[in-house]
Amino acid sequence: MNSTEKGDLPFDGILDLFSLTGQHPPGAAHLLTHSARQSPFLQRPNTLSLSKTDMSTVKTVSSPRREAMKMTAKTRSASGQRQSSNKLVKKSVDNMDLGRIKPQNCRRIVVLGAPKVGKTNLFLRFLGKDFKENYEPTREDFHRKLFHIGGETYRVDLLDAACEREFPAKRRLSILTADIYLLVFSLDNKESFREVCELLNEIKSAKTKFLKMKTPAKVPVVVCGNKVDLGSQQRVVSRSEVLKTLSEDVTYVEASAKNSTGLETLFRALARLGGLPDETSPSHHELLPILSYQTVCASQKGRRSKTHEARAPCGAVDPLARRPSFTTDLKLVLGSSKKQTKPERCQIQ
Repeated sequence: MNSTEKGDLPFDGILDLFSLTGQHPPGAAHLLTHSARQSPFLQRPNTLSLSKTDMSTVKTVSSPRREAMKMTAKTRSASGQRQSSNKLVKKSVDNMDLGRIKPQNCRRIVVLGAPKVGKTNLFLRFLGKDFKENYEPTREDFHRKLFHIGGETYRVDLLDAACEREFPAKRRLSILTADIYLLVFSLDNKESFREVCELLNEIKSAKTKFLKMKTPAKVPVVVCGNKVDLGSQQRVVSRSEVLKTLSEDVTYVEASAKNSTGLETLFRALARLGGLPDETSPSHHELLPILSYQTVCASQKGRRSKTHEARAPCGAVDPLARRPSFTTDLKLVLGSSKKQTKPERCQIQ
């Protein structure tokens, strides 16, 4: 009788051995699964006594398995490196200009108005996108566009606060964070114009109360009568009626997001009120993909001199822009009144 040499086989390799020989021990799968869950003893490797011949068989089984595990580890490592690289790109794009844009070159436009008046399409036009015929309720209420004009970088945030109609305190906070206001109504909807008049009074009241002024505050507002492309029979709000109702310090523009009528005047009025260059209007700059815009900004950095002419105006939509939290906006608003010497009731309530 030949002598045998004993070897140790990890317990989880038993199934591989039986699979190779084509045999399946009765209840083996159930036994292993049940034991692994129930028996504390099986939480550490167990061994089985095998002959030298069987050990060579096990090595044959284990070797391909070991190679497969190595290949899987390499694949996961490469995948992890790609994901890490993508995260770095997204992070760099998201924060590419925040450290270089001067505070005076950053503006927030808060847009208000009744539903279905064309606010979203006005957004799309400003962002350099096409008009959408079918109406869809607003889902994304915050957009950011970056500009590189005359060697300077600018940032314009667009916030649609109309979705906060049921949350007065939140809407008031959005109102107080604005640098410019765009109030939109539809020329075929008289009720939407009445809502704009109410919003204008709300804005002036909130600003006056927050600044503790005795007279109504003057605010940078542009009122837009959208859908000027409609025929005279569909139009129910006349220009003379609007001018008669609005005060002289409010800029009024009639436009059409559909056929682009009056959009140039509208965007230039917003730029003028915000102290921004006219080149922020979509027709006065080249729209670039975000990575191309980043490359332009990087190449222009440190090269401004008399011998280097500034690149032609360009802009890009930041695809990763997210609306700042309400806590951030609250700190921004309260930080604008640091001269207060004693705690007071929050003016946003």
